[in-house]
Amino acid sequence: MTQWWKGAVIYQIYPRSFRDADGDGVGDLRGVIEKLDYVASLGVDGIWLSPFFKSPMKDFGYDVADYCDVDPVFGSLADFDALVEKAHDLGLKVVIDQVYSHSSDQHAWFAQSRAARTGDKADYYVWADAKPDGSAPNNWMSVFGGPSWEWAPERRQYYLHNFLNSQPDLNFHNPAVRREILKVADFWLARGVDGFRLDVINYCTHDAALRDNPPASFKEPPAETFFHQRHVFNCSRPENLDFVAALRAHVDKAGDKMLLGEIFDDAPLERQIEYTAPGRLHTAYSFHLLNARAATPQLFADAIKAWEKAEGWPSWSLGNHDVVRYPTRLFGAHEDARAAKLALAILLCLKGAIFLYQGDELGLPHADVPSERLKDPLAVRNRAGSGRDGARTPFPWRAGAAGAGFSSAGETWLPLDPRHRRLAVDAQEADGASVLAFARRFLALRRSLPALLFGEAALIAATDDLLIFERVFGEETIVCAFNLSGEAAACAAPDGAVLIETGLGGALRNGAIELAPFGGALIRRD
Repeated sequence: MTQWWKGAVIYQIYPRSFRDADGDGVGDLRGVIEKLDYVASLGVDGIWLSPFFKSPMKDFGYDVADYCDVDPVFGSLADFDALVEKAHDLGLKVVIDQVYSHSSDQHAWFAQSRAARTGDKADYYVWADAKPDGSAPNNWMSVFGGPSWEWAPERRQYYLHNFLNSQPDLNFHNPAVRREILKVADFWLARGVDGFRLDVINYCTHDAALRDNPPASFKEPPAETFFHQRHVFNCSRPENLDFVAALRAHVDKAGDKMLLGEIFDDAPLERQIEYTAPGRLHTAYSFHLLNARAATPQLFADAIKAWEKAEGWPSWSLGNHDVVRYPTRLFGAHEDARAAKLALAILLCLKGAIFLYQGDELGLPHADVPSERLKDPLAVRNRAGSGRDGARTPFPWRAGAAGAGFSSAGETWLPLDPRHRRLAVDAQEADGASVLAFARRFLALRRSLPALLFGEAALIAATDDLLIFERVFGEETIVCAFNLSGEAAACAAPDGAVLIETGLGGALRNGAIELAPFGGALIRRD
């Protein structure tokens, strides 16, 4: 196999917010088709589409009511087929989300399972009796707050939901469920997709004995009850790796495809490595970078060191639809173009497949969303800031256009942040010093250097301000040096150093690598 994914950069598209082609205020597949030329112009290798399946949209598509159809808000299966065809014509691979660990409570499987304790689908979901006092079977807590169990009077039992109570967990201890999921994978493979991004894949299998999770260690009680315990029995179970291996073997029969896992776990780097061991996922990403609150050399150093001796192949991303946008989250008061360029450069120099979330290439800050316009159930519940909605607002295409070129509707499903209008694609394409221009140049540079695509990575140094590591492939060695502070810095240059132009303000002088504030340099070492 060619392993197209190994050095790939894949662009995540959140269809609701990318481009609205029919003017209803919500993005759609036809809108994605309209803008695929732009995506290809960035120099990426493929796209990842967030869920577009039939859904009641209580979690905006991550609650699937029909795994094998398109929700009318996004279009039709014919639209999806047209999208795949155009993407392939442009040389772009197509990766789609698959949400296997749970479905919507409006899925036909759950309706049958909930109705009675007998029948073909009775054990398709995780059911358990109440304790003698009527309370939940154990202490497991939901990611979205509160207990992970919901009472169903029809069955007089509780069902498990690791997320919303409208997202019941499928029972992967049941071989029939596993067979159904493989049929879902086959449906989309037959339509020409090049891979799957597997949502919270480590949540598919639970502890069959339903043992209580142990308490977590903390100085002050966390704001969310989910973080009060260590999640060792409701997710990341060793037996889940059997399903992952079976899924890998099944998908490999379809040819050069990719299985990318999203790993949401208390030990993110350890679990990321475990899930990419031989015979498991092709690649996986964790929340090690996505949950970080500051861009420090040690943050990236820990990621590099964890993978120095690992057999698998990692993936990395600084942003997605679930987290605060990286300029705001990682740089705070320094969320300017310099910091955005630096973060993109570090990301694109890491060993692994790279994922860019729509707007990352523009350096968009996290959007402000008025409380009365919030849609994300987690944000609505917490009433603290914009939550995940701040990363999901409409994509700004044209600074001066109505709706910033996203939609002709008078009101879009989420409001546009005025700061994003100033950072629109057309405004940045007219500015050679913009984040977008830098992203295109650095993506092209990455593709020209095999060491950045396929090379091994080794940490050289991580100080309070400086991150230095090398990528090695064959006879090519690239030293990557970055200054994550607001003050100029310098470090020793290796023998035979040759500066590679990056636009990050690096220079070679008198045997030293000089780095501008929030700057960097790539050095070819002969």
